[in-house]
Amino acid sequence: MKIKKNDYKSSGVDIRAAEETIRRIKSFTRSTFNKNVLTDIGLFGSFYELKLKEYRNPVLVSSVDGVGTKLKIAFALNKHDTVGQDLVNHCVNDIAVCGAKPLYFLDYLAFGKLIPAKAAAIIEGFSIACKENNCALIGGETAEMPGLYAEDEYDMSGTIVGIVDKQKIIDGRKINKGDILIGFESNGLHTNGYSLARKVLLDKFKLETYNDELKTSLGEELLRIHKSYLNIINLITSNIKVKGFSHITGGGIIGNTMRIIPEGLKLKINWQSWEVQSIFSLIRDAGNLSNREMRKVFNLGIGLIAVAEPKDVDKVMELSRTMNEKCWIIGDVI
Repeated sequence: MKIKKNDYKSSGVDIRAAEETIRRIKSFTRSTFNKNVLTDIGLFGSFYELKLKEYRNPVLVSSVDGVGTKLKIAFALNKHDTVGQDLVNHCVNDIAVCGAKPLYFLDYLAFGKLIPAKAAAIIEGFSIACKENNCALIGGETAEMPGLYAEDEYDMSGTIVGIVDKQKIIDGRKINKGDILIGFESNGLHTNGYSLARKVLLDKFKLETYNDELKTSLGEELLRIHKSYLNIINLITSNIKVKGFSHITGGGIIGNTMRIIPEGLKLKINWQSWEVQSIFSLIRDAGNLSNREMRKVFNLGIGLIAVAEPKDVDKVMELSRTMNEKCWIIGDVI
């Protein structure tokens, strides 16, 4: 009787695939490096040298997040070159609204079956967004987990680290009654609400089919890259003392903006004051969803909110126009 030989590969983990993945991604990660990055990928830790001369009282700011079930759309379309950009931009926004400058990004990828070309496409997306946000991709972890994930699926998370001078932290503490809410246009769903969107849309529409209302295929619309607001935030904060920013993610406009509103104050939103993209009306009608539910789950066309004094509103709007950023006065603090 022939005894079956067991090894790591027969259990579902291919070390050669991991080695090939590292070979493919080195050029992507290196393309994001700057003089502060002291190590190449492959060591047990990544080294980033801090240059603190320009800061009086430097504070590190960090955030971690994932892409959620938007990944299911990438799996269905076998398109993996955008979700990495989604993740970086989401993380960058989360610290940029605090006034922080992003320094470096770390990723975690877990596959049911590691396909080097697929991993490389995702990590190239990380590198594209890192370069756009002037942020170094200095390390990460790629794991193969047969039995935990389906062979054609994966999950990801990312950690961003940034820096801000303590006196320049933006946290909403100075927000007062009468301050104005300025909403900046989103790029569709960004990375939130996909579980509900998939539930109501995919029984009625095919991802690959062109949709007249969207003027593109549903799949293309749902994979639109989560927008980075770093540049507009930097421009505004270098010219105006904004009271606060909110990044509109899961929980919608009110849920996220209330995170920075001092106790005793509330938000008054004019829900008719901006353009809502067609994808949101498609979701609402397909699922017969109430306005209350839509507002609780989705960004509804607003990805960033700035809270400013009335005297500064015109300047914020003017600065936005110089960057071709659409924005609207969408409410106030009461």
